[in-house]
Amino acid sequence: MLKIKYFLWLMIPLLWSCSNQSEDEEYVNVPLEFKVPSNFPDLAYNIALNPPTQKGFELGKKLFYDGRLASDGVVSCGFCHIQANAFTHHGHTVSHGVDNAQGTRNTPPIQNLAYQSIFMYDGATDHLDLQPIIPLTSIIEMNGNFTAILKMMKADKEYQKLFGQAFDDGAITTENMLKALSQFMVMIVSSNSKFDKYRRNEAGGTFTSDELAGYNLFKSNCASCHATDLQTDNSFRNNGLAVNPMVNDVGRYKVTELASDYYKFKVPSLRNVEVSAPYMHDGRFGTLEGVLDHYESGIVASATLDLLLNKNGKLGIALSETDKKQIIAFLKTLTDNQYLTDKRFSEY
Repeated sequence: MLKIKYFLWLMIPLLWSCSNQSEDEEYVNVPLEFKVPSNFPDLAYNIALNPPTQKGFELGKKLFYDGRLASDGVVSCGFCHIQANAFTHHGHTVSHGVDNAQGTRNTPPIQNLAYQSIFMYDGATDHLDLQPIIPLTSIIEMNGNFTAILKMMKADKEYQKLFGQAFDDGAITTENMLKALSQFMVMIVSSNSKFDKYRRNEAGGTFTSDELAGYNLFKSNCASCHATDLQTDNSFRNNGLAVNPMVNDVGRYKVTELASDYYKFKVPSLRNVEVSAPYMHDGRFGTLEGVLDHYESGIVASATLDLLLNKNGKLGIALSETDKKQIIAFLKTLTDNQYLTDKRFSEY
């Protein structure tokens, strides 16, 4: 497997003091190895500008699971992003924020973010370091205030220590906070599913006849959008969902205000899709069967409907019940149990 290693040279040992530690105790901020799997495309995130380190990762993880970043002191990033479900809010059609405020969109997974160049269902931000600002400050998510967050961290001895160890300037700033979150998130990689082993000709990668048939069907009918081994082309498309009049989520149009972007949403990765129900940007489908039924017979025509779903005047994708079962068999090969259970990413 091709390995790309990014190192931050070992920092000159710094001295730090704490009530329970010696003032002379030294430490080094150990660089973390970042590997690009041989079946993955090039990185989109410039990792050389924010190379992951042990202390940066540790700080980012603490921030990710700290409910004190929210106005109610409870709703952390990890509240909606649950590892066992590919860091989604399993069982919830849309996310729930502070004071049980209900959002309008389903919680997306966190995986392979260093390979993405645009984020959120509507592409509201194009940089991973900036993405957390949206949920942190949204009144229906964490409803956080950076002034209050910085005040809290500056009064916390553990945060004082971690910021001091993670960054050269040791400063507790919004910039360093966001960089630490990115260091944690870029290390959350899913690359060891049965599908990956099949693609890399590794042990454990032999497909059953149904999985192989499903893969061939997938390549013919789905891979134009769910492209590369990341299972997404990171584009925005209208996939023929009926508009919910109670919400009227206009998707990408909210950002661009281009009529051509009405009801277009970012194509999600299908990695670990077996464990990340419900599906679509609003969580309207509870099963993979429901998703395939939609593509087979539920497409709603509109001015911005993706052309792939309206070929020669015929809406949808022709799929038999056998086809659907085989595609689902393939989709289950995208489940990466190592990623789902990796203790490095767990709160406890």
